[in-house]
Amino acid sequence: MKVKVCGITRKKELKFCIDNNVSFCGFILNYPKSHRNLSFKKAKNLLNIKKNKTKFVGVLVNPSEYEFLKYTKLNLDFIQLYGDLNKKFIISAKKKTKIKIIKALQIKKETDVANYKNFKNFADIILWDSSGYEKSVSWNYNWIKFIPKNIIKMVAGNINTKNVSSLANLADIVDVSGSLETNKVKDIKKIRKFLNEVNKINEKI
Repeated sequence: MKVKVCGITRKKELKFCIDNNVSFCGFILNYPKSHRNLSFKKAKNLLNIKKNKTKFVGVLVNPSEYEFLKYTKLNLDFIQLYGDLNKKFIISAKKKTKIKIIKALQIKKETDVANYKNFKNFADIILWDSSGYEKSVSWNYNWIKFIPKNIIKMVAGNINTKNVSSLANLADIVDVSGSLETNKVKDIKKIRKFLNEVNKINEKI
């Protein structure tokens, strides 16, 4: 089980994640409602760092084609897309940039889980998330247990050290944000504790 630490806003926490082999680091790029949102200028400066094996993910909510293309110029490996975007838009944007895509699905009820079928042929990773956007909301993770193994499964929504073990045999990647913060900023102590918990889980799998 890999980890994505999302909503990073400062270099010291980003460097800690890279130095501790966090698989994915996420950055909120066009959603000012979130306290984690970064301007293009600040994101460019923050991402100007040696990534080693860590993959950088830019999170966009209902971007225009102009926005999408603008943000792919940053030092990113993936664009994570939220919102009502049609397949044509995503396929076109992906061809133009060759960037990898994480398609986020917001889950309110069990039947929402199956929406991955609309994107599985061109999204590199499917993310099942809550419907809370910047607010971390829980949902029933067990709803994804019937998803085929060939689908790379990322899961988000109020994940923390106490419940991450329930995802051990469900998710390939856990996407965590709010539970790693103190006063709305990523907390290195909390990140370290979460990574240690995931390492313990992985040793048992």
